[in-house]
Amino acid sequence: MNFLTTPKIVLFVLFISLSNFVNAQTKSNKVSTKISYGTAIDVGLSKERLALIDSMCISAIKEGDLPGIVALVARNGKIVYNKAFGTSNAATKKALKTDDIFRLASQSKAITATAVMMLWEQGKFRLDDPVSKYIPEFKNPVVLDSLFEDGNFTTQPADKEISIRHLLTHTSGIGYGVIDGDNRFKKIYKKAGIVDLFTTKNIRIGENIKKLATLPLHHNPGEKFTYSESYDVLGYFIEVISGMSFNTFLRTHIFDPLGMDDTWFYLPESKADRLVAVQTKENGKWKNYPVTFYDTDYPIKGAKQFFSGGAGLSSTAEDYAKFLQMYLNKGVYNGKRLLSRTTVNIILANHINDLWGEDTSVVYGLAFAVQNKKGEEKGGSGSEGTFSWGGYFNTQYFADPKEQVIGIILKQTQDTRSDKTGWKFPILVSQSIDN
Repeated sequence: MNFLTTPKIVLFVLFISLSNFVNAQTKSNKVSTKISYGTAIDVGLSKERLALIDSMCISAIKEGDLPGIVALVARNGKIVYNKAFGTSNAATKKALKTDDIFRLASQSKAITATAVMMLWEQGKFRLDDPVSKYIPEFKNPVVLDSLFEDGNFTTQPADKEISIRHLLTHTSGIGYGVIDGDNRFKKIYKKAGIVDLFTTKNIRIGENIKKLATLPLHHNPGEKFTYSESYDVLGYFIEVISGMSFNTFLRTHIFDPLGMDDTWFYLPESKADRLVAVQTKENGKWKNYPVTFYDTDYPIKGAKQFFSGGAGLSSTAEDYAKFLQMYLNKGVYNGKRLLSRTTVNIILANHINDLWGEDTSVVYGLAFAVQNKKGEEKGGSGSEGTFSWGGYFNTQYFADPKEQVIGIILKQTQDTRSDKTGWKFPILVSQSIDN
């Protein structure tokens, strides 16, 4: 048996220590705001004006626009409004609670992007590196030319490789299968057996991404903004770069440091009864949404192996407020620095130039839609620099760095058209500012 000599033991221990340091969050000297509860008057908000959110939620339920909704407002790290209205399940009529858990769907994307940028900060890759450098299956991408009746297609070589930046900005040319706006890609992805959003099947993200890499693109990388499965690619990319499962990386690097104990890909059994049912309206009545191309119970049943970076997480309003507060704190939360202030500034910069048009009021960064000066002046969406997004099951959030305001509304509906809370909510939050 060979034993390590004393110098070798010292080097081994030093290596382990340094490895743990790289993989842990660093302490910060910056005093940062931590999410807690407070009163409206203490943070310059009007309690009377915030009450208009009550009216909005109650009316939406009474008029049949929604079965239930949780709304949260925080300023300067103080939650001053966090209320639940309506029911969480059409079958049981269970009253909705503020700590109930919602499927975040595309609200997962900002968390995935944050994880990517944490690894970028460690010098693991450059944003304009080709993803094929780390996932070889993406080498030599092709663009779709024609699709034939039998499912075969012709392609032409793309004019460049897909970069990490392309994936973060939805400019890679990758599609989104069953929810894609182009029916050709719906057919191609279905034939290839691509998992688009969620699944209860025993499939791992790496298997899915390697198949996806062989399929044609909508367009040349960087040419257009096409909402896509690129964040699922990034989830697998994180596994390759970090050497750990995507699920474990998020838990150890984001959720635990932020105290996001209710944020999971798949809920522990102890939390399963807090999952809100997805509901839809049929013949004027709300009912729980049936199994379609996915099972809405994916967070609590099945193989629980598919960690979707683009759509897989479930969480509470309060947990997501902690994540957004970290960004308002410029990367720090509860004495831990997750991102540098300079990295947060990069994430919130415009990375798509004028792909949304020269007169657009919002641009896209590396994780969020970000409002510009034109958007602020149009009104109804907060200050310049406000960042936001939403999710497939009718969830929305925004964070306004200038006013230090966070707004989150969580709902779980499908195939509904009359809900107006999405555009009303930011207006009602802004009009409550009283200082």
